[in-house]
Amino acid sequence: MDADNLVKILEAYKNSKASLEEVLEQIRLQEAEELEFACVDHGRMARCGIPEVILGQGKTADQILSIARQMAKRQSPILATRLSPEQAKLLAAEFPQAQYNELARVVKIGQAAEPASGGRVACISAGTSDLPVAEEAVETASFLGAQVEKFYDVGVAGIHRLMRHMGVIKSADVAIVVAGMEGALASVVGGLLDKPVIGVPTSVGYGSSLGGLAALMGMLNSCAANVCVVNIDNGFGAGVLSAMISRLAAKRSV
Repeated sequence: MDADNLVKILEAYKNSKASLEEVLEQIRLQEAEELEFACVDHGRMARCGIPEVILGQGKTADQILSIARQMAKRQSPILATRLSPEQAKLLAAEFPQAQYNELARVVKIGQAAEPASGGRVACISAGTSDLPVAEEAVETASFLGAQVEKFYDVGVAGIHRLMRHMGVIKSADVAIVVAGMEGALASVVGGLLDKPVIGVPTSVGYGSSLGGLAALMGMLNSCAANVCVVNIDNGFGAGVLSAMISRLAAKRSV
């Protein structure tokens, strides 16, 4: 934090121009570290309940390592997404405790919340081709403390595969449904559950799937009122939302 800003904040508290709560909030908002190519938001965990996350896509390996090193100095848990194999290997070499999921393209170093401190999340994929996005969602949600159960390759082309799992799925606090093609699985699951359903359209499908647009529009037009939708291939966003919802459910059950 900039020393001059800190002095101003503390002077305001000293002169009774700001409450303790206001001062603490201003300090949290100031906890950003300027690098040559990034501004690392160290205060995000205290402010939003999730730490800064490193998106590997578009960054060099050196940039990713520099951000991770600064976060590690603060003993912050680290989640890096959309990593190439080369980027992941460099992170793993720097941090021996790193866990790498090659399919999800995710590296986790530590935990943002204790495992199983949140509620229960069901992650459902329509097909095997949707697994990279589904696994990104699973890794994100578990990093944030959710208990995640996986139900893969249970799409509408063989709906009986889904039905045999519904007893367990119904016990979850929130469901993530990952599907390409026409994206119909989100509506099916939504029509069977009394819980929130997060639809994740994927760019998987033949010609007229239009790189995931068909699945996106299908999910957005779902007649199941409990379905909300994130963007195409956004497993990370679905993982964050599911963890937050399950965390609230876990608090209410205590």
